Amino acid sequence: MRAFNYLLGLALILLGIYFLGKNIIFTTSAYPWWRGIAADLSVISLCIGVFALVFLPPPMRPFGWVAVAFGVICVFASSRAILNPTSLWQFFVSLMAMGFGYKLLSRRRSLF
Repeated sequence: MRAFNYLLGLALILLGIYFLGKNIIFTTSAYPWWRGIAADLSVISLCIGVFALVFLPPPMRPFGWVAVAFGVICVFASSRAILNPTSLWQFFVSLMAMGFGYKLLSRRRSLF
């Protein structure tokens, strides 16, 4: 039953991220020589940061946060973020899915 709760919680979190993130579009257009390098740096540093936060021991986690911050800065330096309108219902469903998914992942005992 714990495995089912874990998988259900993970699925709900991913569903909430999908509903919230499907209206965000990142584009690159001008200055192709700088934009391409910065876009590559942002993806690489975000991946390194997430893996550092997940897999490195706690004393090394600030390195992960620095890499994530550098990746976010490169995203804003290299691209333009287009935020399409999101309905209140879609926002509500995504936050509820992420909230219940987190609750399922963080609980020690079964909800069912």
